[in-house]
Amino acid sequence: MTILFISTQVLGADLKKNNYPPEWWKEVPRSDAASWEILPQDAKPGEVILSKRTELGILSNFAATTFEIDGKTYPGIEGFWQMMKYPEGPKDERQKFPGLEWKYTRDQVAQMLGFDAKRVGTLAEHNMKKMNINWVTYKGKKMPYRVQEKGPHYKLIRRAMQAKLDQNPDVKRLLKATGDLILRPDHDQGSDVPPAWKYYEIWMEIRAIL
Repeated sequence: MTILFISTQVLGADLKKNNYPPEWWKEVPRSDAASWEILPQDAKPGEVILSKRTELGILSNFAATTFEIDGKTYPGIEGFWQMMKYPEGPKDERQKFPGLEWKYTRDQVAQMLGFDAKRVGTLAEHNMKKMNINWVTYKGKKMPYRVQEKGPHYKLIRRAMQAKLDQNPDVKRLLKATGDLILRPDHDQGSDVPPAWKYYEIWMEIRAIL
């Protein structure tokens, strides 16, 4: 009976998978994978990886999906996210902290995409560690950054993702097209990551409302 049950489950997963574009699970040689990458074929039954190698990469924070929020336009979520680690002006305590170098301005970071934005965000995190701070800012207000609560930072990121969805028809189309598949990230995030990091879960929550 146990063998029959498992076989039925697998068969059901295969039939379900056949209702979606096969390209979403197209196998990629392990030798071609980046060190951080979870490949499309690594999805478990009922799951799909939001791989940058497929059209579902548009749901990644790295994607070029221009959106407007609070009167300003950004080319993608990642630049919006990483800019918050940078000083907002000369009176910002991060700007005045002795011994720190900020190689980019907040406005420059805001207009960056993907890996470029992530790279300069990592530079900013080094400065945050030197200052011993765990907050970022938006419109002059501090927000706890790496925390487990769904606080101001989480709510802002979710609002930005909603703006991305509302202002980019292809994003909405593809999110709807994922049906009831479980969405998974294309990179290992480690354990105990904050809810704002879990973009795939945010998308599933937004998809349920659609």
